[in-house]
Amino acid sequence: MAALVRCRTAFGLCNRVLRASRGLPLRLEGSKTLSKSFITDVKPIGAILHHNNFQRYEIICRSFSTQQEPAQPPSSLDRLEFQAETRMLLDIVAKSLYSEKEVFIRELISNASDALEKLRHERLSAQQAESGGEKHESALEIKIETDKQNRTFTIQDSGIGMTKEELIQNLGTIARSGSKAFLEQLKSKSGGAHDSSAIIGQFGVGFYSSFMVADRVEVFTKAAGSDAQGYKWSSDGTGTYEIQPVDSAETGTKIILYLKAESREFSDEDTILGVIKKYSNFVGSPIYVNGQQANTIQPLWMMDPKSVTPQMHDEFYRFVGNSGDRPRFCMHYKTDAPLGIRALLYFPEGKPGLFDLTREGDQGVALYTRKVLIKSKADNILPKWLRFVKGVVDSEDIPLNLSRELLQNSALITKLRTILTNRILRFLQEKATKDPEEFEKFYQDYGLFLKEGIVTGAQQMDKEEIAKLLRFESSTQKSGEKVTLPEYCNRMKKDQRDIYYLAAPSRALAEASPYYEAIKKKDIEVLFCYEPYDELVLMQLRQFDSKNLTSIEREMRMDRESTDVSDYGPDSLSKISVDKLQKWIKGVLSGKAYSVTVTQRLDTHPCVVTVEEMAAARHFIRTQSHQLTEESRYSLLQPRFEINPKHPIIKKLNTLTDSNPKLAELVTQQLFSNAMVSAGLVEDPRTVVTNMNDLLNLALEKH
Repeated sequence: MAALVRCRTAFGLCNRVLRASRGLPLRLEGSKTLSKSFITDVKPIGAILHHNNFQRYEIICRSFSTQQEPAQPPSSLDRLEFQAETRMLLDIVAKSLYSEKEVFIRELISNASDALEKLRHERLSAQQAESGGEKHESALEIKIETDKQNRTFTIQDSGIGMTKEELIQNLGTIARSGSKAFLEQLKSKSGGAHDSSAIIGQFGVGFYSSFMVADRVEVFTKAAGSDAQGYKWSSDGTGTYEIQPVDSAETGTKIILYLKAESREFSDEDTILGVIKKYSNFVGSPIYVNGQQANTIQPLWMMDPKSVTPQMHDEFYRFVGNSGDRPRFCMHYKTDAPLGIRALLYFPEGKPGLFDLTREGDQGVALYTRKVLIKSKADNILPKWLRFVKGVVDSEDIPLNLSRELLQNSALITKLRTILTNRILRFLQEKATKDPEEFEKFYQDYGLFLKEGIVTGAQQMDKEEIAKLLRFESSTQKSGEKVTLPEYCNRMKKDQRDIYYLAAPSRALAEASPYYEAIKKKDIEVLFCYEPYDELVLMQLRQFDSKNLTSIEREMRMDRESTDVSDYGPDSLSKISVDKLQKWIKGVLSGKAYSVTVTQRLDTHPCVVTVEEMAAARHFIRTQSHQLTEESRYSLLQPRFEINPKHPIIKKLNTLTDSNPKLAELVTQQLFSNAMVSAGLVEDPRTVVTNMNDLLNLALEKH
């Protein structure tokens, strides 16, 4: 039978080969096979290679046997080519497809696990079809051996094994998944009812990741069955592979990797144990490395929540979260529609550190597919504001790319993120209802993340779901007691359309605020926001339950009834005096106050400043006003100065405009500065000290 031999020979040797007559024996040193062959044809198949003057030849020869050589079957060695442009594909797999070389261990373990599950299914099917005595069956396990001296990595499973045809189909065809075909076969037989969750494989390129680290790969396999023939598959990954029968192969599959020099670390036991712990710790079958079991932690997310003890949760949390604290809350979630999801998420007990507060930090839950790690930090499975959540998400429906490492950007990822986010919010809402004390502790530590979710959120519905978890003190409740937005809405008056809030550093300052005094007469509940960013959160939220969120400063600005007054009452200045004082004050505050008006909503305060959007104005002052001059800042804010004509200071100011104009001017400047500070519209309150000293100096001249 003719065999094809491709070689690269020195130029002189090629000449000798070419001079050889067809039909004469071909003898090349070191090749017993070729020494018993006859040349039938010699063809040049490559261009001369530059510096060594090498040329590739295709030598076709006919082998024969003698009595001195052991007889071989006619097809004992088959040299085959991979299908399609496999040399290019193998090169891509070995050099470009995977981000880390170590993932070849994950891929080979996944394949071995699938082989074990296929055999387990076959045994169960055989037991159901037959009745009788028990049969002795080998244990289903995966064994890994490392040899530093010979630089080899060996993995062996006692699974289903492969026939010669399956070797060609599974290892000779790039991207063909035998496991995927097995699942399809199961579904066609059982109508999709069979539980195939233990089958991992989705793609057929995992085996070829071996060539990232190996110069040569050998596969010894024997299909399950007493009369099965064992085979050896071998290749150096350059486009061809060899298959030959062997009698030494055991049932299952053994893969030997002859490692490259630069990949010698994968012949080290500790390295292999670390990779298994990272990627394959939860594979269903036991994995032994040099006789020691490597996977000992159970995949709790696949278990019944009732069977998992707090101690098991503590141990698992420390494993997946790489943390030394304990979980505060544990959310065990399972659903099959609209996506198949198994999730076990933890809320840390400890307070977040400064690094946890940054959005650039290491974040994300561990993403698994059928108990095999895909990404240890999948940052697009949950939104960034939930970066404090730790745990595992396992879904077989996630669209992965060919290397099973990266998530493809698709609508399914968005759907998965939406499902998990909504479930987490519902879980926290249930905690807030059933265990309010524990939730309050959580809110004190992690409420900032919830508020970040509102500020950065894009959908109003999502923002309002988060907003249900917000907590604020209220003007109708005792100090220290907090209320929710739904509770506020339930207590609203029939004609009330807005939810009112006031930003202040403390409750005492909030209750002493002129703005609170202005709305207090209406007997309307007001939420007190003590944190600087609370106002920004409510401003971004805009609405809740179809009700506008409105700062009481804005409400005061928009209330025309308090400024359009014809009679100021017996205890106030006359309208003539007020009109005269307004004009005088406007002249003094030229360039600062956009307008000067009268308000009837104040009792204990002489004046107040209002701007169109107080919350946005304060945010601007804190973040960007330093870039503007004072004149530009006032021009942008356009503050309205509202005076209380019943207040003693305003009455005395009216008198001073005639008797002591200089003192009256200083008093006016100080009143306006005080109002701007009270409104939170002064970048640095220390700037008002100079004017105050001038005022005190003039006031004390006669003393």
